[in-house]
Amino acid sequence: MDSHGGTERVERPERPERSSRSDVMASRTVEGRPLEVVVDDRGVERAIRKLKRIVANEGVLRALKRGRAYEKPSVRKRRKRREAERRRRRAARRFAARSN
Repeated sequence: MDSHGGTERVERPERPERSSRSDVMASRTVEGRPLEVVVDDRGVERAIRKLKRIVANEGVLRALKRGRAYEKPSVRKRRKRREAERRRRRAARRFAARSN
């Protein structure tokens, strides 16, 4: 208490900077090795095209876009089920192609 009869003011420590929701979602969703493209004598344009292809296959942009808006839990579960089914079908196709 201070001399005025009020309560003592305690200063709070500063909060660390928080990242945006999309940054957090992207880091949670897309994990693994860092994306890397080597620029060789064929040029930068070709390396950029290759990087775009890798980013599309990894699903980086899709994960970033998904993190921009709130997704209801029921919608998230449905999306996850669809994605898992798609992965299973692709794996089955690959397995069938390998065994033939």
